[in-house]
Amino acid sequence: MILLYAALLPAFYLMYRIYKADRVEREPVKLIVKVLILGALSTIPASVLELIGMTLQDRYMSAAAPTLYLAVQFFIIVAFAEEGMKMLALRIGIWKNPEFNYLFDGVVYGAASALGFAALENVLYVSEGGMTTALVRAVTAVPLHCICGIFMGHYYGLAKYAARRGWADARKSYKLQAFLIPVFIHGLYDFLASVEWDVAMFLFLVVVVVVDIIALRQVKKYALEDLSI
Repeated sequence: MILLYAALLPAFYLMYRIYKADRVEREPVKLIVKVLILGALSTIPASVLELIGMTLQDRYMSAAAPTLYLAVQFFIIVAFAEEGMKMLALRIGIWKNPEFNYLFDGVVYGAASALGFAALENVLYVSEGGMTTALVRAVTAVPLHCICGIFMGHYYGLAKYAARRGWADARKSYKLQAFLIPVFIHGLYDFLASVEWDVAMFLFLVVVVVVDIIALRQVKKYALEDLSI
């Protein structure tokens, strides 16, 4: 039970902080829980897509240079699968819901989808790796998922804002950004954590710190600039 709490606490703590950052209209807890569950369930199709992608990669890229191999694996296969399924969970959970009526709502629900995914993933990792894994992931992987969810949700909110006004091109552009920005952040995180460069760990730590700071500032900015959709 201690390991279970250690695995779940970071995700629920970050969800609480995002929820409290909403200055205009707090979102219904039931809907947040729904999106958290959808995010957790999205780990299943994401795992299937990753398995298929890695199987094809082993078949067709076995002779590729290690750096290229890892770049394709993390930027394309893993990041596309995981962020794509989290975005699908967001689409199913809130796109047509009337509670999705402010820009910052996208941040709240984007974080919920990402942290639902992170929570279940964390339980699986911590059950195998123990408390050390729990502590490391609490300050790296779980915040990373949350940050991806923040940016995904922000641009998803802008997409809804554009859709309400009939701005088809802007809607498509914002949805693409809602997907590609988290994909890039996620891919860079995994790539630097895995590539065998002398400076990889230093770069990884720099990226973690910088992205955390940017995300924290952006959450405050998004909350202050909240608009009705």
